[in-house]
Amino acid sequence: MTDSIFETLADSLLATLEEALGDHVDAELQGGILTVEGDAGTWIVNKHAPTRQVWLSSPISGARHYAFDAAAGQWLDTRTGGDLLAALGDELGVPLNWQAP
Repeated sequence: MTDSIFETLADSLLATLEEALGDHVDAELQGGILTVEGDAGTWIVNKHAPTRQVWLSSPISGARHYAFDAAAGQWLDTRTGGDLLAALGDELGVPLNWQAP
């Protein structure tokens, strides 16, 4: 994956998350960092260009790293293979959907 493809995918993901979560919790995207304030605390979702990953910091599940799997069209946990949208959506109680541009 090229840097520009990663940036496009990550930016699309973060913008979609901000929009989808904004109706349910306080979500703000600035400079490639999405900050989400929920009942259990603060979640941070950010793009990490050097590794071409999206990182999640959660007050419930801790820190996780996600890489884009083109075949699945999903951001998958680099350790467990779990889907970012499923994990974040479950923790926040919000159904999340995203499709790669």
